[in-house]
Amino acid sequence: MNLFFDDLDDILIASEKQLRIFMKILNSPAIRRMPTYLHRLYHLRLSGQEWVSCADLAQYMNIPHIMVRKDIAMTALPGNKRLGFKVNELIEAILRLLGWDKPSTATLIGAGSLGAALLGFDDFRTYNFLIESVFDSSPDKIGRSIHGYEVYDLADIHKRLKFAPPRVGIICVPAASAQLVADILVSLGIKYIWNFSNVCLTVPQDVVVQREVIAGGLAVLFAKIKKVESGEFVDNEE
Repeated sequence: MNLFFDDLDDILIASEKQLRIFMKILNSPAIRRMPTYLHRLYHLRLSGQEWVSCADLAQYMNIPHIMVRKDIAMTALPGNKRLGFKVNELIEAILRLLGWDKPSTATLIGAGSLGAALLGFDDFRTYNFLIESVFDSSPDKIGRSIHGYEVYDLADIHKRLKFAPPRVGIICVPAASAQLVADILVSLGIKYIWNFSNVCLTVPQDVVVQREVIAGGLAVLFAKIKKVESGEFVDNEE
C-alpha cells in the first residue's frame, strides 16, 4: 500500500471505506514511528545484519512488541516466523509505504535559524527528499551559501521556478509572512506545503498542508513532566 495518491482524482474515485482507512492511516502515530524504524534498519544494514525481528525493533524503541507488529503489518511485507524480516526488504517496504521510494523535490522559503537547520539535515536525502532551491527576502541572506545551498531572492521565485516547480514547498518564515508565502507557492502550482510557521494557512481544497508546531512537542514534554512529578506512569508513545 502506498499512502499517497498520484492526484486528487484518485482520491475522489476511492470508495468511502477506502477513504476512511486512508485517513486513519495518514493520521496514525505509526507513520511518525516509521523514520525511526528506518534509522535503525539502515544501521543494521551497515553492520551487516540480514534479518531483524519485531522484538528487536521493539526493544530498540522501548515500545510494546505488538505495536511494532501492527506497524510493520501496514507494509504488507510477509515475514519469516523464525527469523523475522529481511532488513533490505523491510527498508524498501517502508519506503514504498511512505512514498519515499521515488525522489520528491522541494523548495524552502525562509533561510533563518530554522530553515538553516533543515538545510543541514542530511537524512532528507536518505528519504529521497531533495531540497533544490532556497529563497529569502532579507538582503542579509540573499546570495549567501547555507550548507551548500545558495539563497535566492524571493522576488525572483516565479522566474526561477515557473517552468519546473518542485513537488513540495517548505515554509520557514515568521507567522506574519506565512500566508503570503503560501499564496506564492500555490500560484506556482505547488500542491503540497510543509508549514513550520505557527499559523493556520488558507489554501485551495486541492492543496495539502502539513503544519508543524515545535511548541506542541514542548507542550507534550511538559505534560509528561507534570505526570511524572505527580507520581503517574508516563507512556513514551502517548
